[in-house]
Amino acid sequence: MKIKIKYDSAWQNSFLDGSNNEPLPKGGRKYVGSSTALKKEPANYIKREITHDTVMGLLNRLIGDQRKLYQSRESEHYWFKELEHKITFTDTKQISNEVVFLRNMSGSTDKNSFAGMVKSQVPLFNSVFSDELWGVLSLNFADLCDFILNSTYQVPAKSYDPLKVVNQFNSIASLKDVTVDDKIQDVLDSLKVTFPEQQYVEKNGKVKPERIFCAVLYIQLSRLSTMHDVRTILSKQGNITGISKRGFTQKDFMKPLTTGGDKLVYGNPYIRKRLVAGEGSITDMLDKASGVLEIDLDLPEDKANELQDLIDNAGVSAFYVGKKGLAYVDSIR
Repeated sequence: MKIKIKYDSAWQNSFLDGSNNEPLPKGGRKYVGSSTALKKEPANYIKREITHDTVMGLLNRLIGDQRKLYQSRESEHYWFKELEHKITFTDTKQISNEVVFLRNMSGSTDKNSFAGMVKSQVPLFNSVFSDELWGVLSLNFADLCDFILNSTYQVPAKSYDPLKVVNQFNSIASLKDVTVDDKIQDVLDSLKVTFPEQQYVEKNGKVKPERIFCAVLYIQLSRLSTMHDVRTILSKQGNITGISKRGFTQKDFMKPLTTGGDKLVYGNPYIRKRLVAGEGSITDMLDKASGVLEIDLDLPEDKANELQDLIDNAGVSAFYVGKKGLAYVDSIR
C-alpha cells in the first residue's frame, strides 16, 4: 500500500524545548525561540525534519486519532501496534528560508524598557538630600575614588530625574575596565570593609567602574543618613530598587517610577547569527519545506483494505505536517 501526501510551507524549526513524545512538564515546555535564548545557547536553534514518528502521527491523524503519538502508542487498541516496523517513507522536498516574527506568550519583559509615564515627583528625587545623593553619578572615576577614600569629600549637588539616572548609568556602563593600581587597591580594601559580602574584581583582574558607582551611591546614602532620614526613599528591603551595591538593573529601577510598570516582550524575528571559522558570519532563519511524502506500508490485503476504510470514514481533508505546513492526501494505492 502506498500513500502519497503533498505538503507546503512546513516549518522545519521548533521553538520549545523537550519532546512531544512525552507528557507535558508541570509548567509546560519552555519557549526557546526568543532573541535572548537564541543568542545565549546555540542548542536553542532547533531543526526538525520528517521522521518515522512524524509519519506515524500523520497516519493516526488520517484514521481520526487526534491524540499525541505517545498516547496512542500506550493505548491497548493502537491500530498500528504490530505494524510500525512495516512502514517506511521517502520525503522529497525543497527548502526555503525566511524571517518570521514570533509572538512570545510566556510573559517575559524587556530588561531595558518600561511602560507608561515616568513619575519624577517621588521622594527618591524630591527629598532635600536627593541632589547630593545622585550627585555622585556626575563624578569622574578618579574623583569617585577620592570620595571613597575621604569621608569628608563634598559632592557637588546636581538635580536628577529617573531618565537622567538611566542615561547616566548607560554612559557609565560604556567605560572601560580599570586596571588595579595602588590607589584602586586602597579603594578595594575600603569597599571590602564597608561591603564585605561583595566582590568588585572581575575574572580578568580588572574593575568595572559601574560596580564602583553603585557602591558609592550606598556609601553616600550612609553618610547622608547621619543628617537626614533616608528611609523614605528605600524599599522594604532597605535598598534603592533596581540598584544593588554592585549593579544597576534598568527594568527594576524604572518599575516603581512609572505608571505602567514592566514592558512586555511581544515577540521577535526568528534569527540566529553565528561566526563559523573559514566562512565568517552566518545568519540562520526559519526553514520552510514543501514537497511530497510517500509512505509505503507492507500490509496484507485485508489490513490495507481496513486502513483504507478507516481513512475514508475519518474524512480528513487538509492537515498539518509538523508545524504550520498544510498537507493533503494526493493518492492512495
